[in-house]
Amino acid sequence: MATNVKWLAQLATRTASCVNASWRTGGAKTFNRHLNVHEYQGAKHMAGFGVNVPPGIPVFTVQEAVDAAKKMDGGSGEVVVKSQILAGGRGLGTFKSGLQGGVHICKTEEVESLASQMIGETLVTKQTGPDGKPVNCLYIAKKMQLQNEKYFAILLDRGSGGPLVIACSEGGTSIEDLAEKYPDKIIKVPVDINTGITDDQAAQIVEGLQVSGSQSEAAKQVKGLYNLFVESDCTMVEVNPLAEDPEGNLIAADAKLGFDDNAAFRQKELFGLKDDSQIDPREVAASKWDLNYIGLDGEIGCMVNGAGLAMATMDIIKLHGGTPANFLDVGGSAEKQQIVEAFKILTMDSHVKAILVNIFGGIMKCDVIAAGIVAAAQELDLKVPLIVRLEGTNVETGKKIMDESDMKIITAVDLDDAAKKAVQAIK
Repeated sequence: MATNVKWLAQLATRTASCVNASWRTGGAKTFNRHLNVHEYQGAKHMAGFGVNVPPGIPVFTVQEAVDAAKKMDGGSGEVVVKSQILAGGRGLGTFKSGLQGGVHICKTEEVESLASQMIGETLVTKQTGPDGKPVNCLYIAKKMQLQNEKYFAILLDRGSGGPLVIACSEGGTSIEDLAEKYPDKIIKVPVDINTGITDDQAAQIVEGLQVSGSQSEAAKQVKGLYNLFVESDCTMVEVNPLAEDPEGNLIAADAKLGFDDNAAFRQKELFGLKDDSQIDPREVAASKWDLNYIGLDGEIGCMVNGAGLAMATMDIIKLHGGTPANFLDVGGSAEKQQIVEAFKILTMDSHVKAILVNIFGGIMKCDVIAAGIVAAAQELDLKVPLIVRLEGTNVETGKKIMDESDMKIITAVDLDDAAKKAVQAIK
């Protein structure tokens, strides 16, 4: 069955912070969401590994912004004011108040007025969706005379089984655009995770970047970024642009860092930086209950166990003329209360006009799901149609629990039947 492009694009957009979306056996978590940090947090962390970053001060009030601007103007009379949100496209974004741009180069005396229009407001960019993201912090940075913008990234590569450095002597725009415009200038250097980056590899990368300054100093920057990647359990380090100052020194002018959630126990300080205000509150609630949730734009809420089954469920809903409102995987070992909490998350979405539960009981037992469904329906006093398809372990017991509950539950014999009934219920 062909996957519908529109809702899959929505899913991809909302999983931008997911470096992989693999599922495992035994009911393990499906989507691995990876921690992202704000620009000012990333800059401080990079500096700790010897990476050159523009000087800057994070501020949370207008007065702090004014004070920071006086420290950062360096006698030039100008500073850079950057909105701190976990999304790209800030410079071309628009505040809901009408202010254009989430990043401004301005005169020091203009910072007070500008900060008052930015702090506490909502910034909408091409990556945030129409709801935007709240700007609770600004980064007041020194205006640098940077030139020769370049691109640098380190990713985990399935093909080579380890870190892969991607570098280009051109930068300042997306890697997709660079790949289309300058394919011959992009170099890829796989690094053996056991050996680490070698002097020869660092030199190869520096040569690909076409630095104008000291190649040995540039190599130190490359190694610093690699050490950051490994020692911080990163899933991605992307510096765009990696630019040069007038002396030819490489400066990580803007960077995006992602960290592996599986390493949270090792990186407690880093994970303490997590900003829940930048995350969909439904996703925050889901994570507290070990549920995997991603909001979409449809009308049929889905609760499924297993990523493959969830994708198939969304496909079949679309096939029959409906639109999925979310990806919600309860995993293979959810308990009754987790099911109740999953329903609470689904009903937080005002666009949901029906809920489809599709459970194939293996490790997950159908009677546990049924008990959770009944408890949730009773506790939340559901006002939308509820369609349930159960199959697998203890399915008869599960169906009996629902039948004896006196709740208005529409049962289905299979997934196709469930999708048809869900679409019909909202029509």
